[in-house]
Amino acid sequence: MPVFPVETPVVANGMPLRMVTTPASAGFPSPAGDDLEDEIDPISWVVRHPSSTFWWRVEGDCLWDAGIRDGDLIAVDRAGKRRIGRAVLAVVEGAVTAKILRKRDGQYFLAPANGREKFPDIELTEDSEIWGVIAGVVRRYDLE
Repeated sequence: MPVFPVETPVVANGMPLRMVTTPASAGFPSPAGDDLEDEIDPISWVVRHPSSTFWWRVEGDCLWDAGIRDGDLIAVDRAGKRRIGRAVLAVVEGAVTAKILRKRDGQYFLAPANGREKFPDIELTEDSEIWGVIAGVVRRYDLE
């Protein structure tokens, strides 16, 4: 088992954080490097516009295939570029929903990203608002 050198870590919310330069392979394992990258603050890595970014807890699995799960925290950037294909947070008929922004036949709509379950598309109207763009996801793994 390789031993990684310990450098002075960055401290975020009282927790030391160290970033290793060698990526962790989620496929075929590769030999691990022993170099540490510069200090990193994961929140500032996700948040590009701090004054316009808000955190929301996700409820439901309609964005499962986009890597967003029930219970995750999402960083929603109100200053983010709203583009077709991006995950967004929208307000439709007074309800807040997270979906993928799509366009078909000149009409904008919100689509799920979950091929295992059937969720309906939501057509955007004049009363709908794309509140912000999902900039990042935080998930905690409970191993107990």
